[in-house]
Amino acid sequence: MSRDIGIGAPVQEKGVTPLYVPEIRGNEWKYIKECLDTGWVSSAGPFVDRFEQEFARFVGSEFAVSAVNGTAALHMALLVAGVASGDEVLVSALTFIAPANAIRYVGAWPVFIDAEPEYWQMDPAKVVDFLEQKCVWRGKELGLYNRITGRRVKAILPVHILGHPVDLDPMLEVAQKYGLAVIEDATESLGAKYKNRMVGTLGDIACFSFNGNKIITTGGGGMIVTNNEAWARKAKYLTTQAKDDPFEYVHNEIGYNYRLTNLQAAMGCAQLEQLPRFLESKQQIAATYSELLKHLPGLKLMQAAPWAFSTFWLYTVLIDSAESATDSRSVSRALDQAGIQTRPLWQPLHLSPALRDSYHYVCPIAEELNRDALSLPSSVGLSQDDLHTVTSMIRRILNRGF
Repeated sequence: MSRDIGIGAPVQEKGVTPLYVPEIRGNEWKYIKECLDTGWVSSAGPFVDRFEQEFARFVGSEFAVSAVNGTAALHMALLVAGVASGDEVLVSALTFIAPANAIRYVGAWPVFIDAEPEYWQMDPAKVVDFLEQKCVWRGKELGLYNRITGRRVKAILPVHILGHPVDLDPMLEVAQKYGLAVIEDATESLGAKYKNRMVGTLGDIACFSFNGNKIITTGGGGMIVTNNEAWARKAKYLTTQAKDDPFEYVHNEIGYNYRLTNLQAAMGCAQLEQLPRFLESKQQIAATYSELLKHLPGLKLMQAAPWAFSTFWLYTVLIDSAESATDSRSVSRALDQAGIQTRPLWQPLHLSPALRDSYHYVCPIAEELNRDALSLPSSVGLSQDDLHTVTSMIRRILNRGF
């Protein structure tokens, strides 16, 4: 089996269909060799500036600041948005733990909001209900406070999971009403659109990831985007160790060694050049899965809202054990035995032992999705033969009720 389940092995092993492997087929070798030939390999170098500029242009943002990974980008976004120790940030309950960790890095507290059942994103109705019913407004100078915890609510951090955008307009409206920052976590959804607007440009600031399992990769890495020039300057300052005088090494603030290397940025430039083709491939993969898996008992297919353009980063299905006579984990084990990698969605964050002291606002849908969901192989380079192999095995398993 693969040595790196969930991210994809560096080299695909014979007879194994990985969950996700990077697609390296452009100028990656050429650009990285240029770094090696010129000696520009560290955090300063021409590819860093180029990657930031080209990424901002693709997303439609005025400014972009690179970081070592998506979590570091989230950490910086929270800091420049003014989230402070003791504050609260509303965040998706159904997501990878990184945004909740970043909230704790700044001494703030996550408030977990449930997913909605159709597209599995952070539920805008529950966000509005929590802010209107469970919080108290103490005026413009003091802000909004959680009635239960007594903490100030400072920001909303929606996570666009699995390539699909969150329904943001209701959140943006209530955020404006109460003076809350909106920090988009778009780490899984580069290229997705909400009502024809690119994710990452909808809130005040946004973050992306270029981990090895993302639609484009730099082997790691992340990006902050914003139209707020002061925030962008602050993010670049903090990610480069807060150097006020780089010659005399004077630092007036605590900074972070969070800058992307020139080598990684070179790879990012090459990957970004191919992103439109990658997005087309993801659409084709999702359409094939939906066609070949339709009408199976107990299987709910991934879908996109009429107002959304989804990248279908990880094509995910729900398996209803009452209707299919099996469950998601049993199907996963059977597929694993056949050399096909899958994974469930994350443990809902309100159930995480690491975050046990955080507040959550009723999250039954997140728990149901965690129980029933299974993400299928979704590499950009997944072939039609691979797709037929995966779907044939799923049909066999569901029809036999493993």
